[in-house]
Amino acid sequence: MTRPLALVTGVGPGTGSSIVRRLSTGGYDIAMLARNAERLAALEKEVANTKAYACDVTDETQLDATLAAVRGDFGAPSVLIHNAVGGAWGNFLEIDPKVLNANFQVNTMALLHLARRLAPVMVEQGKGAIITTGNTSALRGRANFAGFAPTKAAQRILAEAMARELGPKGVHVAYVVIDAVIDLAWTRKRYPEASEDFFIKPAAIADEIWHLLQQDKSAWSFNIEIRPFAEKW
Repeated sequence: MTRPLALVTGVGPGTGSSIVRRLSTGGYDIAMLARNAERLAALEKEVANTKAYACDVTDETQLDATLAAVRGDFGAPSVLIHNAVGGAWGNFLEIDPKVLNANFQVNTMALLHLARRLAPVMVEQGKGAIITTGNTSALRGRANFAGFAPTKAAQRILAEAMARELGPKGVHVAYVVIDAVIDLAWTRKRYPEASEDFFIKPAAIADEIWHLLQQDKSAWSFNIEIRPFAEKW
């Protein structure tokens, strides 16, 4: 039996690689997209049923070439998980407007480009899923997140518009709001005094994405919020 194909963007050492591992154990082939070719190649050797594709998702020419390669290797993806992210800190007076635009290209425009290219086949087949990983910046604009929050808010609204369009056609679109600091090497260094309960585990995020993929069509979720039990909100 042919394994379904998932395409995952932003495959790094944290959430992205955990998503890949969960999908592999769940029976998927996975096309892994990221800019770091060396890291992708190492993960491809480690995790079964994966293939690495070095790609800058903000470059439409690269994206088209990569998707053509994916289709040649596997066929059309039935699942898209957009995990690539561009971020920056600073208030609206401090940020470089070019950085805000660059983050918009990664977070919002890349989702649009990917969905426009992959959703039509899902609609034709009457099934599929498009899941985007976000965070609380999609819901609120804190002062020092002016270079980031606007792009995540736009991303979430785009995903909602897609969900309203694609849901009745059999394609599940969902947005995962991660209200937490993800447990990574660099976040551990940034918060050296934080307890274990402070962080959200990448594998737990991946498990929730897996749960979304298993939802019955009579009970699809769109906006999912996940946070550690001790998180103040």
